[in-house]
Amino acid sequence: MEVIKFLIDFVLHMDVHLSEIIGNYGAWTYGILFLIIFLETGFVVTPFLPGDSLLFAAGSFAALGALNPMYLFILLSIAAVIGDTVNYSIGAYIGPRAFSGEIKYLKKEHLDRTSEFYEKHGGKTIILARFIPIIRTFAPFVAGIGTMTYSHFILYNVVGGISWVAIFTFGGYYFGNFPFVRDNFEIVIFAIIFISFIPPVLEFFKARKEMKEIKAEE
Repeated sequence: MEVIKFLIDFVLHMDVHLSEIIGNYGAWTYGILFLIIFLETGFVVTPFLPGDSLLFAAGSFAALGALNPMYLFILLSIAAVIGDTVNYSIGAYIGPRAFSGEIKYLKKEHLDRTSEFYEKHGGKTIILARFIPIIRTFAPFVAGIGTMTYSHFILYNVVGGISWVAIFTFGGYYFGNFPFVRDNFEIVIFAIIFISFIPPVLEFFKARKEMKEIKAEE
């Protein structure tokens, strides 16, 4: 329970905590941010780590001169892409075992359906998932389990990773120090999370409708 409280406080007061990290660790802050983004995207068990809010806050401090915006953009884009690649690889490694028929509730046909879905919507899903907290941690893992080819996955991984880091980091850089944003950081973070869910939710219902139409035709 204490861990959950700490994480909530850390996310909602990201500006305060990041200021302390910069003050205590200086240039090592880049490495700390790299590690957090890598872990948040790279392992299914760490979706609770901050992503959007961390990027936005880092961009805000870059605007104040405490961090270099281009260093942030390059390093954190690399962290995001490598993280998703590791997550995909874990899914690809576990997938064949999980769907070998030895586990009662995981059937081969489920794997085939997942593969077909990702072949049709996979690239779009990987990019959209980048902007949804928690979901972005699971999307590459499921893509790996679903046997989406790596050559197909990596393109969308790179595009999604770079876009995600650029939008939130430079968003913080250009808008994070507006008086309203600075004085209402918690509200801004909630707004970012809420808005990020809208396009993917619409896309989900669209894809669901298409799947129903396909089944109806069969």
